[in-house]
Amino acid sequence: MNPFPGMNPYLERYWRDVHARLVVYACDALQAQLPTGLVARIEERVYVEFPDESVRSIYPDIRVVEQQEASGGGVATAVRVAVATEPVIIELELLEPVTETYIEIVEPINGRLITVIEVLSLANKTPGEGKEVYLRKQREIVRSGVSLVEIDLLRAGHHVLNIPLSEIPPKYRTRYLVCVMRGWEPHRREIYPIYLQQPLPKIRIPLRRSDTDAVLDLQELINRCYESGRYDLLIDYSRDPEPPLDPASTKWLHEWLVQQGRRSV
Repeated sequence: MNPFPGMNPYLERYWRDVHARLVVYACDALQAQLPTGLVARIEERVYVEFPDESVRSIYPDIRVVEQQEASGGGVATAVRVAVATEPVIIELELLEPVTETYIEIVEPINGRLITVIEVLSLANKTPGEGKEVYLRKQREIVRSGVSLVEIDLLRAGHHVLNIPLSEIPPKYRTRYLVCVMRGWEPHRREIYPIYLQQPLPKIRIPLRRSDTDAVLDLQELINRCYESGRYDLLIDYSRDPEPPLDPASTKWLHEWLVQQGRRSV
């Protein structure tokens, strides 16, 4: 059982697995709430991420030189064989495409896209192809009149949500944050600040303008991810999470884990 009242900061280390589960569970939760004529489905985007240290040099320590034998009879003469300069061999790592999943709510009768729900990954928040692809998709959605829900449950990386950080009042600039843009109100944002010490929110998911919002209970989804992923067997609560928390949160985390019997005093 997840020992935290809200977000478990240790899950960030296992985010690829958590992300996959969270998208599936969220899609299932939405599907059960959608009105007639709408469908939630999981979609993918694929890109190749080039890491900074994606090459390594290998220097050969054995040289094989084939020399021609003298042909015919007579006196053998020395044959001078040209030996090429040995090159430095660069072996590239096999870069597999990165696949990220997200949720779309559509009207299948006409293929109209209604809402996109994104659960951010670290690649979306750090410089590189993943961030560029994400921001490009974000701009396309904003221009298209489609609603966008962005769920950021990662402390690492830069702010990439569809609202400038400077537009958020300081007391709501939390490390975990949800941003909702309704397609018919492109200049308005709904923000859900998320505090480590408090339960995750139940967020409103916009559908068509005439529809009642669906609701995603993020706390229920994270708890389900924790239990189905058996993270109790993986997480060492005697250590602090990565990336580090601020001093006040670190103090709270220690006291909370002691209270929960996960750490000694």
